[in-house]
Amino acid sequence: MDTDVLIVGAGPTGMTLANELLRTGVSTVLADKLSQRSELSKAGGVQSRTLEALDQRGLLEPLLATGDHPVTTGHFAGIPLHSHRHRLPWRSVPQVVIEGFFEQHLAAHGLNARRGHELVGLDQDDDGVTAAFADGATLRSRYLVAADGAHSTVRALLRAGFPGQPGTLTIIAADVRLGGVEPSTSHTWNEDGRWAALFPLGTDPQGRQLRRLVLGGPGQSLPRETPVTENDIRRGLSTVFGTRVHLLELRYARRITNASRQVEQYRHGRVFLAGDAAHVHLPLGAQGMNTGMQDALNLGWKLAAAVHGWAPRNLLDTYHAERHPAGAAVLRNVRAQSLLMDWAGTRDPDVLAAREIFTAMAQLPDVQHHLADLMSGMALRYPMPGTETHPLVGLPAPDLDLGPARVHELLRSGHGILLDPADTFAGVAGPWADRVDRVGQGADVEPMLIRPDGYVCWAGADGLKPALDRWFGEPR
Repeated sequence: MDTDVLIVGAGPTGMTLANELLRTGVSTVLADKLSQRSELSKAGGVQSRTLEALDQRGLLEPLLATGDHPVTTGHFAGIPLHSHRHRLPWRSVPQVVIEGFFEQHLAAHGLNARRGHELVGLDQDDDGVTAAFADGATLRSRYLVAADGAHSTVRALLRAGFPGQPGTLTIIAADVRLGGVEPSTSHTWNEDGRWAALFPLGTDPQGRQLRRLVLGGPGQSLPRETPVTENDIRRGLSTVFGTRVHLLELRYARRITNASRQVEQYRHGRVFLAGDAAHVHLPLGAQGMNTGMQDALNLGWKLAAAVHGWAPRNLLDTYHAERHPAGAAVLRNVRAQSLLMDWAGTRDPDVLAAREIFTAMAQLPDVQHHLADLMSGMALRYPMPGTETHPLVGLPAPDLDLGPARVHELLRSGHGILLDPADTFAGVAGPWADRVDRVGQGADVEPMLIRPDGYVCWAGADGLKPALDRWFGEPR
């Protein structure tokens, strides 16, 4: 083998996975067909669950130190969510910053993306995958992960089913500096159905406010390949805001479609699909980037277990079992949001009536909390044994203060964590000490087993050994 894992695609998903493998000692090659990293900011924010995962790896503080990344208000269908119910609320961190940060972090640890490497073929057998590149080079790996975006070459080579809804219209998404914007401006329509949405992106090095501008409605839907000009942006602003809001600078712009698709299988033998290669949808709430990064966090420790030889049978299959429902749930909430936002600009009275009622309901605290959990990723509960008997199993681990350290700090080892407050399970867990760190010390917490990705996979008093077998393989 030339390497343990080949990752195709050096965007947020691919780089997150590369970091997961790097910190567990798995040899990794990260290849991308682009000759240099894109400077386009395709997503604008990081949700609570992703922030927690970065914190668990000691990466959150250095990421936030890269610039002004303020806490911002999330939204559902353009309706503000003011609930900050999680320790780490939504942050405005553009995708271009995420990619630049990970690129430097990986390079500092000896892993540089191989740029200008376009994949053109792959073949797999029982032992590994052989990848062929446009320059004639080949590379042999134990596993291959497709993180190569919505138009994934790997997905096409696999002939993987990608069912869903094709795009029926396009909108404009742009990173801009604007003048005349009031602080409360977020989502605005005019009478003929044209609309504009504004989301903060922090500030540039000169301290100037950047925003993500989205323009849609009648007259905006042109073929996706049609270039977006400054005049297109000015006309769109004028149509919705009149002369009140004006363009100061256009950083970049593109047209995006409302296609909604998901691959039927996330695993194809030794090849795995993640991020936009596995699911595409309208870019609402940065859910595409965050969902892709969460794909990588789920898959990384499982691939490492397989490479290091202790993965229990079917562990790699749980990647599809856990992440396919998660992706499907995102597609459903995005479709609901696009309907309530009247994405097509129909001004249908039935849609407007539904939005009016939903907007009023969204002010209720319980609804705010539910939607905030949904958008942040904190509501995601993986299907696994024990979910029917214990409320914590399948959910992200609570960030408990255990005295010497918090749970998130303990997870930086890359191992699983067993919270054993009464020192009850030392004998049971001892044979897994190379993979699971046991924390006793009389902490006032409930016994629970936490996977390396930060999810609770057992809690309570009974059945610990079967859970260790299921998630951490045979003891040594």
